[in-house]
Amino acid sequence: MGADVFFTTSSGKNAQEAFDEAKLTAQYDYGHAGYTGTIAEKNEFAMIAPPDDGGDPAAYANKLIDDCDYRVDDKWGPAGCIQLSTDPDTGMKDFLFFGWASS
Repeated sequence: MGADVFFTTSSGKNAQEAFDEAKLTAQYDYGHAGYTGTIAEKNEFAMIAPPDDGGDPAAYANKLIDDCDYRVDDKWGPAGCIQLSTDPDTGMKDFLFFGWASS
């Protein structure tokens, strides 16, 4: 079995809620049989601070993957998670989840 890189965004009151929703959506879209190469294969996530320079979070996430950053370099380990924004009216937060997943 191999691994694929995935990137997905999701919203929630907090990162856990957004992660749970992203995982459920991926399971619905790709099935529950495993080895989907998506966030459906992940059981946890690691919070990662956004780029210090204010750069693009997706580009930063891709660099972490390319650099084999220990936080996201395991298809069986946690997904990376970067908070993207917070809606000032609702308090809902957007997150980017990314990493390697078994496929």
